[in-house]
Amino acid sequence: MFGFKFVKFQPTEYAIKYQNGKIVQEGAGISFFYYAPVTAIVMVPLSSSDCPFMFEEVTADFQRVSVQGQVTFRVVDQKKLATLLDYSLEVRGGQKRRVSEDVQKMEGRIGNLVRVMMKKHLENLKLADAIRESEKIAQKVLDDIRHHEEINLLGLEIMGLTVLAVTPNKETARALEAETREKILKMADDAIYERRNASIEQERGVKENEFNTEIAVENKRRQVREVQLDAERAEVRMRNELDNERLDAAILLEEKRKALIALETGNNRAQADARAYELNVMMQALKGVAPEVVKALANAGMSPQALIAGAFQDLAGRAEKIGQLNVTPDLLREMIG
Repeated sequence: MFGFKFVKFQPTEYAIKYQNGKIVQEGAGISFFYYAPVTAIVMVPLSSSDCPFMFEEVTADFQRVSVQGQVTFRVVDQKKLATLLDYSLEVRGGQKRRVSEDVQKMEGRIGNLVRVMMKKHLENLKLADAIRESEKIAQKVLDDIRHHEEINLLGLEIMGLTVLAVTPNKETARALEAETREKILKMADDAIYERRNASIEQERGVKENEFNTEIAVENKRRQVREVQLDAERAEVRMRNELDNERLDAAILLEEKRKALIALETGNNRAQADARAYELNVMMQALKGVAPEVVKALANAGMSPQALIAGAFQDLAGRAEKIGQLNVTPDLLREMIG
């Protein structure tokens, strides 16, 4: 009414009231009446603001990457910022409206500054390192921005910077995926190869142990066989010695037997010579004696059976002259007896 208005600000809004070019009231969350024709109101936000960014840059190996993230900032020197940028408000019907677009320009300045700092670091890194070290890049860019002169002149404080992604273009990403895939497949093949080698080594160790066991068993068998052969040789040697001793004894016995036979033969020859001499002497003595006398002398002292046998022999010699011969049982009994 008649140009007088009322305005109220939130605790996160820092308001400055100018009249005739001079500050007459300022503060956070204040409210006041003002006369619109001679009053200018500036409102600087105290809350933090997020400025997203996304741009493309080139790495040291001339690969284009897309960088996406956001930077968080807040105003710490409201008067300094109000003197550099137009944060004026126009209140109509209780609604606050910015007079200029300097707020968006400030966000653009911060985004451009982030891009410049990001480019400085990316152009010193290769693609793989840039993708892998996004957090380190964000920390380096944050440190550079915090100490940048323009940020201090604007009265701003950079609260944080986050790099959400550093991604290559589709063709490069597919190439990297293929390379990584091949490396992973090679690692899998190496793992299979190592596992097979380990299995072969273990199997070879088992085979070597089996062979060593067989060799040890064979050595033991050979030693046992050698002992058995030594025992058999000793037994054969003993048998040979016994056989030699028996042979010597048999030879000695045979020699003794031959000596006895020779001695007995000599004795028999001597006895035969003696009997022959005796018979010769007897024959010389009976020379010229009648046969009947000799026969009678021969029968002298003979047994009755011998005499009967001689009688029957004489009868047999004269069988043609004998017609009939009667032999009584008593005679046979005497002959048999």
